[in-house]
Amino acid sequence: MSGLAATLSVLCAAVLGVMVATWLLSLRLRDASIVDVAWGLGFVLVAWIGFWLGPPPSPPRLLLLVLVSVWGGRLALYIARRNAGAGEDYRYAAMRRRRGAAFGWWSLVFVFLLQGLLILIISLPLAVALSSAATSWRPAHLVGSILWGVGFVFEAAGDYQLARFKADPANRGRVMRRGLWRYTRHPNYFGDALVWWGYYAFAWAVPGGAWTVISPLLMTFLLLKVSGVALTERSIAERRPAYRDYVATTSAFIPWPPRRRSDGADST
Repeated sequence: MSGLAATLSVLCAAVLGVMVATWLLSLRLRDASIVDVAWGLGFVLVAWIGFWLGPPPSPPRLLLLVLVSVWGGRLALYIARRNAGAGEDYRYAAMRRRRGAAFGWWSLVFVFLLQGLLILIISLPLAVALSSAATSWRPAHLVGSILWGVGFVFEAAGDYQLARFKADPANRGRVMRRGLWRYTRHPNYFGDALVWWGYYAFAWAVPGGAWTVISPLLMTFLLLKVSGVALTERSIAERRPAYRDYVATTSAFIPWPPRRRSDGADST
């Protein structure tokens, strides 16, 4: 069995074990939201396993391990702090109401194992790059690091700005359109996508790694059309009519200067 095949086999077993354990904990807590915390940590687990099962450490592999650990650790901590004491996320609460007594087993397959499968597919660039014996620096590593850096700033700063905005009672019912949110309605999702294109650059830098482009393509699709922009905007538009003006003046994903409103005034 090749090094990559052996690594993927171990990763499948490890991710399966983590997601089943997280599911069991969710049954005890009656809170499926903890799967969102496991999401970021799942990629950290993949990176560490891939690193230790791979060839002797090299600077590019060590850098990739650090980048994934910082990104996944921050994301998991942010979601854990955001959800603490807030109860089950509305998305999972709605699923629980629809499925009734069957939700427990249903969530194992369609929430926890499905996200585990996505972790395995999306982490393919990490597995390939961390399993490679290549040790030399290449321009793609610099490109990947820059993409990761810009993406991490957008994601982390966007989350921080939104958290501070929501923490102020004076902003209750208002639409966040300050800081990075003035230029894109979803700086955190845009940043997340850039981070994964950065990881892909590390895989592209090693022989036979270009095919893992499925990872950033899938992640970008999910962020735009499934669990990110599309889902978030449906729920916000229903609760906040003022969001329609924000949509009319602000880019949905890629940062861009705000457009002028139909009355000729600048967006603020």
